[in-house]
Amino acid sequence: MAQRRILIIEDEESISDLISFYLEKEGFITKVSNSGQSGIDLVEKFNPDLILLDLMLPDINGFDVCKKISGKYSIPIIMLTAKSDTIDKILGMELGADDYITKPFDIREVIVRIKTIFRRIELTSDAACDSDSKVIKLDNGTEIYEEKHEVLKNNEKIELTNREYELLLFLAKNKGRVISRQELLDKVWGYDYMGDSRTVDIHVQRIRKKLDETKGESLIETVFGVGYKLLG
Repeated sequence: MAQRRILIIEDEESISDLISFYLEKEGFITKVSNSGQSGIDLVEKFNPDLILLDLMLPDINGFDVCKKISGKYSIPIIMLTAKSDTIDKILGMELGADDYITKPFDIREVIVRIKTIFRRIELTSDAACDSDSKVIKLDNGTEIYEEKHEVLKNNEKIELTNREYELLLFLAKNKGRVISRQELLDKVWGYDYMGDSRTVDIHVQRIRKKLDETKGESLIETVFGVGYKLLG
């Protein structure tokens, strides 16, 4: 397997150097950008498998960088933020971030989070290759192509992040069954995920929005106090 490539968008040199050093010791290839715009420009040139994105940057804030990247690419993004405000974390997730880590952090936590995301991607890919059903068709015209790792609605490609894709695929494979938020965290995020159940709600909202569904007609039904169920 080719070495994973990680783009670090962080303006504090001491932090970016520390992260880069330890990630390369773990066998990753890294590239560092000290500003939001240069980070955006590097995405196409460096073709990263994952992005570590600082929230406070000198030119463009991390929220805008996240929005621009996630709107064009399906690359996992972990936000690095000095803020512990829940609203900031939720906003980051709504704009396309897969995870967040609050500064100051232990570098071992960063490595665990990164490996968890890559492990989930690999498991999803393996499941797609082993599956007898190559295409899952839903009632609203959505089709999930497992081998291609693609989602189409009415023959138009829907750009989902890896986490959104994994969540939709898991719900689709368990059509009609009520699945708790905790089970979704365990099966889609992994047992060692350190976030909370609101993460699931945010990702469901993003999937609904990208599938152009209103709350009243969504295939993903909210079962209050429990979790979610995919209807179609």
